[in-house]
Amino acid sequence: MSKINDFVIKFGNVNGSGSASANLMFAKSIFRMGIPVSPKNIFPSNIQGLPTWYEIRVNKDGYIARREGVDCLIALNPQTYQSDIKEIVKGGYLIYDNTMDRKFSRKDINIIGIPMASICAEHYDDPRQRQLFKNIICLGALSVLLKIDISVLKGLIKEEFQKKPKLIEPNLHALGLGRKYAQENLTSNFNLQLKPMKTKNKKIMIQGNEAAGLGCVFAGATVASWYPITPSTSLAEAFEKYVHMFRKDSKGKIKGAIVQAEDELSAIGMAIGANWNGARAFTATSGPGISLMSEFLGLSYFAEIPLVLFNIQRGGPSTGMPTRTQQSDILSSAYASHGDTKQILLFPSDPKECFEMSISAFDIADRLQTPVIFMSDLDIGMNDWVIDALTLDEKKNFDRGKVLTEKDLDSLEMWGRYLDIDGDGIPYRTLPGTHPSKGSFFTRGTSHDAFAGYTEDGRINAENLKRITKKFNKSPKYLPKSIRKNSKKDTDIGLIYFGSTTPAVDEAVDYLHNDGFNIDRLRIRSFPFDKILEKFIDDHKYIFILEQNRDAQMKFLISNELKKDINSFVSLLNFDGSPVTAQFIIKEFTLKIKGNKKIMSKVKKPKSAA
Repeated sequence: MSKINDFVIKFGNVNGSGSASANLMFAKSIFRMGIPVSPKNIFPSNIQGLPTWYEIRVNKDGYIARREGVDCLIALNPQTYQSDIKEIVKGGYLIYDNTMDRKFSRKDINIIGIPMASICAEHYDDPRQRQLFKNIICLGALSVLLKIDISVLKGLIKEEFQKKPKLIEPNLHALGLGRKYAQENLTSNFNLQLKPMKTKNKKIMIQGNEAAGLGCVFAGATVASWYPITPSTSLAEAFEKYVHMFRKDSKGKIKGAIVQAEDELSAIGMAIGANWNGARAFTATSGPGISLMSEFLGLSYFAEIPLVLFNIQRGGPSTGMPTRTQQSDILSSAYASHGDTKQILLFPSDPKECFEMSISAFDIADRLQTPVIFMSDLDIGMNDWVIDALTLDEKKNFDRGKVLTEKDLDSLEMWGRYLDIDGDGIPYRTLPGTHPSKGSFFTRGTSHDAFAGYTEDGRINAENLKRITKKFNKSPKYLPKSIRKNSKKDTDIGLIYFGSTTPAVDEAVDYLHNDGFNIDRLRIRSFPFDKILEKFIDDHKYIFILEQNRDAQMKFLISNELKKDINSFVSLLNFDGSPVTAQFIIKEFTLKIKGNKKIMSKVKKPKSAA
């Protein structure tokens, strides 16, 4: 039986072999056929020589989470042949370079050999070209097997190499070589098929870091100070690219500053200084950078200077797994810095929210005069996602918060930088140079009174901390709200999740519903938590919390902040560095619920969770 628009193809290759561009063109060709597609790039933390994989899931129903099992493996790395082949489902396909004879133990799969190296040796003299064009020859053969429109692939090659036009013709030639071989030799049935689909809305394919970098431009950010670290580097690079596209003066000079600092401390220090001076500035990092930046985060928190910090999470602890994904910086970010500090956190679920929330982050930071930490991860940040086209409300104005003008200062008899005039904990601030003689104050990280004067009076310091707490507690009104989705039938079962786990949850809940489980679900989008989350917990007897870390950090944060019994929550934890799958959620949920007779009495016997 054919699988039409519903399968997984995985490429196993070597880093630095030129496979990245060919893999992306393959994914884009499926996208341009209108078929929901979700590529996942699994790459090592070196430049060249180690194994790399590229998984592409095609699903006509729009399920885009990573899926377990491979329907077709393109095995181009002898180092990982044996382990990769184990992932192929029964009846699936193995495509390999049969220039050299290989023996495979699996008898329950279809094996297709293509002499890629021989074809390259026959047509290309340069050893490097032979390596690079092998990927394009493979792409050509796949286009025949899957019936991909050749004009789409030719167009993608021209786009990919438009800045290097000399490479267009050799790549087109390699594509043709692969197609010719497949047409002449691979005539047997290939049961994986692609058929064009119509899409309702305009779609784009984009990475989360790219979308966030673009969002920073439209948020009015003019300063980016950063230090390179995987997986956040591409965010700063995207910002720089879009600044050059959209923010140039009449003389062609960019209106902004992008600074690659000497380390993480300098990067966040520059961003804080720029915000203090009235600019909108940000920095981007990952877990190790959060550790290094924590003291400066305390300064921004206590001196009440706006700051946007992008934390693109990766596998930890320590250096950890720089090129794998996790959600393991929740506690280190929420309570970043020493002393009594709490930070605003935002949790985007896809590149569309990366764009939207990056814009909101600057408004929130200005309104609340505090750091805002944007909690993305490698899966969102560095993988391509298919989303609805990005839109911008051009009528929306920036919210700079409580900033006094020269006229405001002239009308005031008294002003104190940290006076709580409105009772919401948020003071009024001034920017340098606003007034020739009024509005200046001494910015300090030491204890201070309402007029920014140094004090060692413990009572005054305590009152100041209480005011900042008041501001923090009132902040949910400015933050993205939790999203609750109820089952069609009343249920005592609730599932809490956040961030990049969203697609897997959507798929798993649909499966479990068909299996007899009615599950309400809630997606957290910000911290501090809102009343929607509190009510959701109160409405359900059985709460499951899905997160990608070992220590159930979100469960701890919810319990600590909402004063809920931590033992009343059941954790579903995935922390192997791979994006979570619906199959993992189904298995873990089913395993942990089977022992609960109260829940099982309310559902029919579940099917096996394969």
